[in-house]
Amino acid sequence: MGFYPDSVHVKTLGLTNTDDAEIWEYAKTNDFVIVSQDSDFHQLSLLYGHPPKFIYLRVGNCSTSKIVQILRDEIDIISQFGDRKAESLLVLS
Repeated sequence: MGFYPDSVHVKTLGLTNTDDAEIWEYAKTNDFVIVSQDSDFHQLSLLYGHPPKFIYLRVGNCSTSKIVQILRDEIDIISQFGDRKAESLLVLS
């Protein structure tokens, strides 16, 4: 079983070439947390708050395996973030 069994990539949802605002609305409607390196989502989070919650990966250009490692290493922090009703943004680096 994976670390985040309910997670789905935008590609799987057919949202690969979709505007960030549409992805934001999809996540909001479907109770997803957005995880991205895209600073546009960071701006949307600051502007609108949540839902959806946003996990900002401030890691620069790095390999997918590095991102996977960060998400594995921070599983407790991410879980706590998901449970906190008042928090909308988590920055990981």
